[in-house]
Amino acid sequence: MFKSLKEKLQGFRKKVDKTAVEEIEKEYKKSEGDIGVEEKGKDERKIGLKDKLTALVLEREIVIDEGKLDNILPELEIALLESDVAFDVVEEISQKLKENLIGKRKKIGVKLSDVVIDELRLILKDILDKNYFDFDEFVRNVNKPSNIIFVGVNGTGKTTTIAKIAKKLMDDGYTVVMAAGDTFRAGAIEQLEEHANRLGVKLIKHKAGADPSAVIYDAIKHASARDIDFVLSDTAGRMHTKKNLIDQLGKIKRVTKPDLTIFVDESLAGNDAVERARMFNEAVGIDGSILTKLDADPKGGTAISISYVTNKPVLFVGTGQEYGDLVKFNSEWLIRRIFD
Repeated sequence: MFKSLKEKLQGFRKKVDKTAVEEIEKEYKKSEGDIGVEEKGKDERKIGLKDKLTALVLEREIVIDEGKLDNILPELEIALLESDVAFDVVEEISQKLKENLIGKRKKIGVKLSDVVIDELRLILKDILDKNYFDFDEFVRNVNKPSNIIFVGVNGTGKTTTIAKIAKKLMDDGYTVVMAAGDTFRAGAIEQLEEHANRLGVKLIKHKAGADPSAVIYDAIKHASARDIDFVLSDTAGRMHTKKNLIDQLGKIKRVTKPDLTIFVDESLAGNDAVERARMFNEAVGIDGSILTKLDADPKGGTAISISYVTNKPVLFVGTGQEYGDLVKFNSEWLIRRIFD
């Protein structure tokens, strides 16, 4: 059974604190042989050792030096890597921890692991909140009709996520039309059509194998003619023909000029999802991500990694199969889930 990032960090804390105690004990034993104690009697010698040990603790434990961090950071890096935090993200975190903590003073009695973990919280929040994007504000202010396209590989919940966004927009008083732009995958049009029928939303579709740009273009024309607010456009995700996929998505963006491009993937996919997010962002550009099944993710690192490698925010997380199971992403929620 996979350990969560929360469990790994708890183990890290225990190991760091145990190591810190062992270091103090080691220095204490060493000091016994170094102190030039005159033959004054047993009680006076004890006081001298106590005074030196107190000074040692004050000097070595209040100021955090590079050596201490070099001893403990590899353990933290392993915990992060095993929890699906991408390698380059771990390197960045480790570097920032050094920059922020070396030379920092901590109060006596405060555990070094607590200082490191508190700083880690702040670094992760900065990563998750960088380039924050408020979807609700976008919806209110964007010129209508607005075209939102969804990209990502097949089988990650993209079609269901489109239906969830449609339900959210309708609940907020907006009108929606869907565009079946995945004309490549067998059954993709029928799957989206089933969602459209359940929600009472119009679906614009062409036959299988048609040009997806034409489908989405027609959906935009339909929305303009009928004063519909949003076009939600599905796209293909055939990773085994990557060049064709990227060429097709590039054409869709040129022809339909989307106002928002959203990447969808499973949080459970871990580093695979991270690499796919990186690929889609570099190839066609994304504005944000939606992660499905984040509630079932036992590790917790995928959202952090995707935010970092794309430099774009996570907008929503999927928490189930029902249309209402879509939650606006909040970095504080994820950080509490990991640390508290």
